[in-house]
Amino acid sequence: MAALVRLMGALDIAAPAVRTAISRMVRQRWLAPVKTTTGPGYQLTPRAEHRLTDAAARIYRSGIAPWDGRWHLLVLAHVPVRATRERVRTGLSYLGYAPLRDDTWVSPRSSTEVDALLTAEGVHAHRFQAVHEGEAIGLTATAWDLDALADAYACWLEGARVLAAQASDRPTDRDVFVVRSILVHEWRKFLFRDPGLPSELLPKRWPGHQAAAFFDSEASRLLPAAGRYVDACLQPNGDRDE
Repeated sequence: MAALVRLMGALDIAAPAVRTAISRMVRQRWLAPVKTTTGPGYQLTPRAEHRLTDAAARIYRSGIAPWDGRWHLLVLAHVPVRATRERVRTGLSYLGYAPLRDDTWVSPRSSTEVDALLTAEGVHAHRFQAVHEGEAIGLTATAWDLDALADAYACWLEGARVLAAQASDRPTDRDVFVVRSILVHEWRKFLFRDPGLPSELLPKRWPGHQAAAFFDSEASRLLPAAGRYVDACLQPNGDRDE
């Protein structure tokens, strides 16, 4: 907890907010309390490890197989409770699905977390695979707002260039950690909007490709110094200004 407080302090997140977040994550079974050599601590649950591994693969686009031309569809049973519908909608959006209509969702790739999401919410669904005959970009544009997504990538890239410039000219490890954390945090928001749409399903000169290339370059450039700051904060008497 002390190490997390030190790390989040660099991002102007106060200690009470960190403790509240940790408590919530324990209740939601993302973290489990453990005893360490230096006192009480927390470890990731298998559920959290799976989620973070999947998220990292999508953020850094590693280990993703080429698109096989198949669409994965979910047809949901009626969900009468609004709060449940919203949780399912948010969950499916994060997992890379988009609605064709209220009860039918589509994704170019399946997710291993769909069953767990629907089971937790008590929602039944029929699952199908389909091959679209014809020009596939039309279906993509029906499910995803490609114009808005393109604008979002262009806007992100503009802001990211300004942000990355703050980690030039001999910044401290702490400064680099802050810049990289913000860079990754803003980039990961695309997980809720873009499932990693294959190039075959996108218009030519897609701005997401340029944004992704910039993110990859800057995330790699900033990683060594940011990692040193994390390592320093993980020490019992870590220096916040390391």
